[in-house]
Amino acid sequence: MKRLILLLFLLPVLTACAQQINTVKLDSLFASLAKNDEAMGSIAITKNGKLVYQKAMGYAVTESNTVANENTEYHIGSITKMFTAVLVFQLIEENKLSLNDTLSRFFPQLPNAAKITISNLLYHRSGLPNFTNDTNFPDWMDKPKTHEELLGYIIGRKPDFEPNARADYNNSNYLVLSYIIEKVCKKTYKEVLKQNITDRLKLTKTYYGVDAVLHPNESASYTYFDNKWKKEKAADLNNYCGAGAIVSTPADLAKFIDALFNYKLVKKQSLEKMKTLVDGYGMGLFPFESGARKGYGHNGKTEGFASSLTYYPDEKLAVAYCTNGEVYPKADILNGVLSICFNTPYVIPTFQALKLSAAELDRYCGTYLSKQPPIEVICTRKDSVLTLQTKGQIFTVEPVEKDRFMNKQFGFFFDFDLSKKQLVIEQGSVNYYLDLNK
Repeated sequence: MKRLILLLFLLPVLTACAQQINTVKLDSLFASLAKNDEAMGSIAITKNGKLVYQKAMGYAVTESNTVANENTEYHIGSITKMFTAVLVFQLIEENKLSLNDTLSRFFPQLPNAAKITISNLLYHRSGLPNFTNDTNFPDWMDKPKTHEELLGYIIGRKPDFEPNARADYNNSNYLVLSYIIEKVCKKTYKEVLKQNITDRLKLTKTYYGVDAVLHPNESASYTYFDNKWKKEKAADLNNYCGAGAIVSTPADLAKFIDALFNYKLVKKQSLEKMKTLVDGYGMGLFPFESGARKGYGHNGKTEGFASSLTYYPDEKLAVAYCTNGEVYPKADILNGVLSICFNTPYVIPTFQALKLSAAELDRYCGTYLSKQPPIEVICTRKDSVLTLQTKGQIFTVEPVEKDRFMNKQFGFFFDFDLSKKQLVIEQGSVNYYLDLNK
């Protein structure tokens, strides 16, 4: 009986211990990344609404040797779209807007305005042409544009497809939604964001970016090339508005998504609609999986910045990661983080070259091709070194994991899938898929 009582007493304690996150192993992961200059950025993890882990690595600004810390702020790119979707559903709950309202009520001059609904915009099903594609965006991204000028990049262009015919991720959808919010509220998006979300949740490090100037606590962004970090050109964030203008920290982002899933921003029925998937798209949310665990969230990418915000409802776990420079892909870092959080097998990468025999290296040799974009990679072996040739450039790669090679000088990883006869080239968050030429 005494043993039974003791067991019943210890059971909650043992369960709590089993659910604890291995912060020591997380520290080891980020220490390895930092030591090998594989990434710069910051992460925050909350469980049951409480901050349980936080870590920053690398520099916020390399030119001034400003080291990143927990207060460093990052451009979060398309995670902004989640904030925009929340603001839209708040207006729907106030009966100021409906999912069935058409674009003609607000912007009749846009193509197919009478057919496109608020729901279509939220689901990326409008067919509107993307205002950042085929408009010489790199030339004007750092120059302030008016609403009329930005809408002008959409007006008069041929739609990509008929409204609701399919889903296609597109910045124009959430740019237009943010302008609709302004019309309905008779306030700027910046003001509505502050009033309805950041002030309400006391997100003191989250705000609307209004220009291309680097502000105090903000990080610059970088691309790794020729063995060093190269500063990226900054965009005028106001040009993105509700599609990507927000600046934040991982801790604030984790607090935001935890509040969203605990109905502090919208009602349960609104969140359920946001989570409802059509062709793999939710309304401001995307599905995420880690093993059998289901999550929701959004990724962001803009001018060297990359970010991810996810929430796993069953575990009440929020993970927010922001980076201003990546060599080792963000997706691989987050896979490691989630493996550690969920206590599944995971080996921390050391980025140290492995020794492979000539016979082992020969398995990867061949010509790999991609049609879109057109890429040809010729993989050969010279002595005990694997060499890749593409676009007239020849460089060597080192094996760092099973079927995984790295060229640190230019910030590339190469994953060979021998069963699929495929080569995946990873450059930060961008992947290129090539097939072995038969």
